[in-house]
Amino acid sequence: MTPSRILVIYAHPAPRRSRANKPLARALASLPGVAMHDLYWHYPDFDIDVRIEQAAVEAAELIVFQFPVQWYATPSLLKEWLDVVLEMGWAYGPGGTALRGKHLMVLATTGGRAHSYSQAGTHGYTFDMFLLPLQRTAALCGMQWEPPHVLHDADDASPEAIDAHIAQVRAALQPWLPDDADFPA
Repeated sequence: MTPSRILVIYAHPAPRRSRANKPLARALASLPGVAMHDLYWHYPDFDIDVRIEQAAVEAAELIVFQFPVQWYATPSLLKEWLDVVLEMGWAYGPGGTALRGKHLMVLATTGGRAHSYSQAGTHGYTFDMFLLPLQRTAALCGMQWEPPHVLHDADDASPEAIDAHIAQVRAALQPWLPDDADFPA
C-alpha cells in the first residue's frame, strides 16, 4: 500500500449490492492523499498480512473504517482485522504506542431508519451505543475518536441522500486532505 495521510479500511462483504457504500468508496478512492484498502478484496480467505497492515496504519494520520452495520457490529473481516492487526505491544499495552495520536473515524451504513435507533425504537438503543467497541478501541490505542458519519436506511436512500452523505464525509475529511484536493461528484 502507498503511504497516505488518510487510510480507509473498507469492509463490505457484498459491495456489488451496495447502494451507498460503493459510491462513497469510489469517491474516497479518487481523492489525493487517500489510500483505499478493500479488506474483502485483499483477504477473501481472511488470512491477513499483519505486518503490511500495520505499516499502512503507521503511515496514516487518519484511519477510517467504512462498513455496513451487520447484526449491530462490523462485518466479520473487519473484526478479524482488529483482532490480529491491533496487537498488544504494538497498538496498546506495554510498548504499544504505534497508534498514539492518530485519529479514527467511522463511516457506517445501516438498513434501519434513524428513529429505530432509540430507546423507543426497534433496536432499543441510540446508534452511538453500537459504536462503543470501536470508540473504546480508539481510546485504548491512544487514538482521537472523530465523530462518526452514519447513513441510516441506506438500502432505500435516495440518490440525493447518498450524495449529501458523500458531501458530508468530504467535509469531515477536509482537514487531512491536501489544500488543493478536489472532491469528485
